[in-house]
This record gives sequence, C-alpha cells and structure tokens, in this order.
Amino acid sequence: MDELFEQARIVAAALMARRQTVAVAESSSGGLISAALLAVPGASAYYLGGGVIYTRRARHRLLDLKREDVVGLKSASEPYALVLAETVRRRFSANWGLSETGASGPTGNPYGDAAGHSCLAVAASGGETVAQTLETGQSDRLGNMIAFSIAALQLLQAQVEG
Repeated sequence: MDELFEQARIVAAALMARRQTVAVAESSSGGLISAALLAVPGASAYYLGGGVIYTRRARHRLLDLKREDVVGLKSASEPYALVLAETVRRRFSANWGLSETGASGPTGNPYGDAAGHSCLAVAASGGETVAQTLETGQSDRLGNMIAFSIAALQLLQAQVEG
C-alpha cells in the first residue's frame, strides 16, 4: 500500500502544480484509486469526485450511461474504459477523467477475462485519450486491486506530466 500512496502523492503534486482536476470512475479497484488520491492533504484542490462503477446499475445511476451508450462494448476492455474516463471527466467538468475496469479475482469475470486483468484509461479536457491493459497473472484479489490502482495513477501521471 505504501507504493500506492506514494504514487498518489506524485500525481497529486503534478495536478496541484498545474492547477488541474481529476474525476475517477473505477470498478475492480474498489475505490482504492479515489482513497489514495484523497489521502493526500489538499485533495480538494484537485479531486472533484468519482464512483465505484461496479455494476450496470451503478454505470447508469452514477454516470447516466444507458445500455445504448455502451452497445457493442465489452466491459473490462479499453474502449469501455475510454467511455468511462471521458464520461466521468465531462460529468465533473474535470481536466482529467481516470477509469479502471477489470477482474480483481480470485476468479475471472463473466466477460471471459482472467483474474488480474484490468483496462485503464485517461481522458483529457482537450479530447486526448489513452488506454492500456494490465495483466498481472495473479489471482490475489487485494494484490490485484492495489496493482490496478497504482497502474491507473501511473497512467494519469504520464498524461499530466506529458
């Protein structure tokens, strides 16, 4: 967990230095991304909000994404992660939208992904987006949740500092 909180401190410093904001839509990380960002003093300067988008109901209720908005997109995929990142960024009027969706374990998800699979995405207010897939190859649920969160924050850092 120390590595996660250190990564959050790095991202927080980069966002604060640029006076930029982030909103988060996470799934299999279970809120760890948001918790890590909020653990940094001064979080209200850069963290606008977010949610754990763990179910279809949450996707609809928290992001107002309807079934037709994600038709043809497999959950826990890069295209789906990009939709989440852009949607949360827009809903919060943030400079950055960060999303994570995957299968933390100990088994895979209903979409055919093995435990340790996560797709991460960042959307910028200028329209730029980036996504990546992480495969830990592990079934350790908590270990994967932490790994997904660190990777998401690293992806955000790379874009903010880009």
